[in-house]
Amino acid sequence: MSTTVTAPTAHRPQPRGLSLLRRELRLLLRTRMAVIALLVLGMLSLAASWNGARQMDAQRARIAEAQALQAESSALVLARYGASGDAGNLAYHRSVLAWDEPAALGFTAVGQRDIAPWLMRVRALGLEAQIYEGEHANPALALAGRFDFAFVLVYLAPLVLIALLHDLFSAEREAGRLSLLRALPTAGGGLWWRRAGLRTALVLLALCLPVLPFAISSGAAATALVSLIGLCTLYVLFWAGLCLGVASARGGSGAHAARLVGLWLLLCLVLPSLGQAGLQRALPVDSGLELMLAQREEVHAGWDRPKPETFARFFVDHPEWRDTPPVETRFHWKWYYALQHAGDLAVREASADYRRRLSQRERSTHQLGWLLPAVATQAALHRLAESDLEAHLQFLDRVRDLHRALRLQLYPYVFEERPWTPADDAGVPVYADSDSAPASPWLLFAMLAVWAGLALLAARHAVLRVAH
Repeated sequence: MSTTVTAPTAHRPQPRGLSLLRRELRLLLRTRMAVIALLVLGMLSLAASWNGARQMDAQRARIAEAQALQAESSALVLARYGASGDAGNLAYHRSVLAWDEPAALGFTAVGQRDIAPWLMRVRALGLEAQIYEGEHANPALALAGRFDFAFVLVYLAPLVLIALLHDLFSAEREAGRLSLLRALPTAGGGLWWRRAGLRTALVLLALCLPVLPFAISSGAAATALVSLIGLCTLYVLFWAGLCLGVASARGGSGAHAARLVGLWLLLCLVLPSLGQAGLQRALPVDSGLELMLAQREEVHAGWDRPKPETFARFFVDHPEWRDTPPVETRFHWKWYYALQHAGDLAVREASADYRRRLSQRERSTHQLGWLLPAVATQAALHRLAESDLEAHLQFLDRVRDLHRALRLQLYPYVFEERPWTPADDAGVPVYADSDSAPASPWLLFAMLAVWAGLALLAARHAVLRVAH
């Protein structure tokens, strides 16, 4: 009689991580609310990116159109006023175009480009009036902000995370499955991290995937794309950790959702608004329109002022023309341009203080971002898009350099009464847009990484508490 030897039954191999993720994905896709939330977020990200790209394309088209019109205008002005050889009259009617080209990632955050001038015609007249006459946009119209990717990232993505993660534990508890899941050998913290990680990854995918075609088509550099995705990842991880921490507490799904929505209101709306109001109160900044009016009033008053007094003010800045013959006629171009520059000198300190206060408020906003992740994310995204106040101030600095070059090129003709010839037209300064890369907001990235790390660390302890 033969004896059959039965081999010991081998333990069934544990499912691999990819299989577990597929299983979790199938379970998630059965939840209609989760699918709708992800699809809505993806469509909103696509619509916001398209809207921002459309605005940037419109600005680029206006710049190209203005450049073509500028060439025609310069030719007409030269044909009409250049033949006389009067450089002062020609410079009075001539303007040089200055523009601030949208950055490759400008479509992600419109920022200051919504209200600040990015296209200017610069003349050799008083500069302060030319710079600030573009600040006539009604600020009340900009209170609602623009629907761009920054809005979707900062305000809407956290709401989708709240919708997907608020009942991660409470739903299992309410269904009576939590004790069973704790008893499974494949459960533990890994189960909850897979579920939370999958939901977070899908939110990040729905958020970033629609942006990539617009960023690539606009010519964004690889480093800019990595910075953009890294910024989105850090902000999403912060909110994911926050959601896990709140969702792990005792209570029902409705209570968790209410607490998370309250935190969203506090961190995204209430505290940033209070912080900005505090900055405006601590660092009051007057409108540039007041500088424009003060400069124009100074120029208008100069018509009744003795000419030697006007020249005395002008020679403080340009002593090289002090020995030129005095003006004895009622009007002379060198007196007129000296009057224009004297108007700028009268508001120079106020203009410098205005710029200093704007820069100080921008730095204070970044410092506020050290405490508020929403502010840090928005400020960092505006820096990547080159649409923040710093980028606008840099554009105005380039405009000032152009204006100074125009004046210095003109003064030898009006003060030495040299005739203007067609050959001199080649020496007229032209504007050159900056090609330098903007300073990366590494400090904001670092602070956001700290907040994301703290939120995930707290979430880790919360998940381990629920799992065991």
